[in-house]
Amino acid sequence: MWVVKIGGSLASDELLPCWLDSLSCYGGGEVVIVPGGGPFAGQVRISQRVWRIDDSVVHVMALLGMEQYGLMMSGIRTDLVPVECEIDMFRVLKKAGVPIWLPTFMVTNEENIEHSWDVTSDSLAAWLARRIGASRLLLVKSVNLGDSKISAEELSQQGIVDAAFPSYLQQGNFLTMIMQQDHYKLIPQMLNSGTAAGTQVVVGAKKPAVRFPYHQT
Repeated sequence: MWVVKIGGSLASDELLPCWLDSLSCYGGGEVVIVPGGGPFAGQVRISQRVWRIDDSVVHVMALLGMEQYGLMMSGIRTDLVPVECEIDMFRVLKKAGVPIWLPTFMVTNEENIEHSWDVTSDSLAAWLARRIGASRLLLVKSVNLGDSKISAEELSQQGIVDAAFPSYLQQGNFLTMIMQQDHYKLIPQMLNSGTAAGTQVVVGAKKPAVRFPYHQT
């Protein structure tokens, strides 16, 4: 079973339907989609800056932003099934379908998840992958890393993933890859053969990197 997180930067990208088509056609019974926050979470950030809203309230607002993105994806590809809990997730998988995770219910019932911008959709995707026993986590992002392997710490320092992601990744036991927007073409072969593509993410600090503001990837 694979968890595939579709980054928020693809929310208005013409390749988003290509990803959804590929995952729907080839990922039935094997793939769970996790939506990023995209412009929906971006609006939450703006609202917090304007109104100085408490982090705990913003935490739920951002989760609902992920859900809006997920529902948008299910509107683009109507055979993708929005789900809120593990029971429904496995029910859809058992019927050879592809669920889209709406995270608010599960995450708000988990006391150990921090209510801050340090924990965004990347960390939540890793949390879900560990929780459901996934063998692989794919993070689809609008980046071209150009490396075969990179550390989670370096990605966090560059603002490509959130600050908590290295810790969440360390707790899991699954292969983690970052894939570019046009890598949707590789999904059929990957699912059929179990091969890997993209940049592998490992735990273990490498050279220091400049910290950039976290962006919607």
